Amino acid sequence: MRDPGKKPDPHRRQRRVLRAVAGFEFFKGIFVVAMGICALALVHKDTWLIAESLLALLRISTDHRFAQSFLDFADSITDARLWAAARIAFAYAALRFTEAYGLWKERTWAEFMACVSGTLLLPLEVRELFRGVTFFRCALLIGNVAIVLYMIYIILANRRERRNAAASST
Repeated sequence: MRDPGKKPDPHRRQRRVLRAVAGFEFFKGIFVVAMGICALALVHKDTWLIAESLLALLRISTDHRFAQSFLDFADSITDARLWAAARIAFAYAALRFTEAYGLWKERTWAEFMACVSGTLLLPLEVRELFRGVTFFRCALLIGNVAIVLYMIYIILANRRERRNAAASST
């Protein structure tokens, strides 16, 4: 039950959505850290042999064109590429964790950061959609567009609120 003398918080819904986006960004960071750890685990290993074992485990014949491409890719992986992939993954994860923290704490810089980083990913997601329409790709694109539009809405609403507060104080 609500305290009768206390006004309702107009930003409660906004805070919930920002925290949901922050949670999503946090889990993206966790996923990328896991990928970085996997890249490090492959250093000094025979990646072709691991790829062949993975195909056998999944019961995918090495006669398929996809399987051959996968094996060729695994054969071209070097330790230097794995180290580079791990560094990129950890840097990207740090960016995601920073964004998640800022959104959780309702920082304006994080709202801009979420808007810009989400917008930068849109062309890549559209390109992937042109390669083939799948439920996963469509869901990613729709989710990312929704987040970008919501961040734009939040940024504009906060700007409007600051202007109104400045105008009423003078």
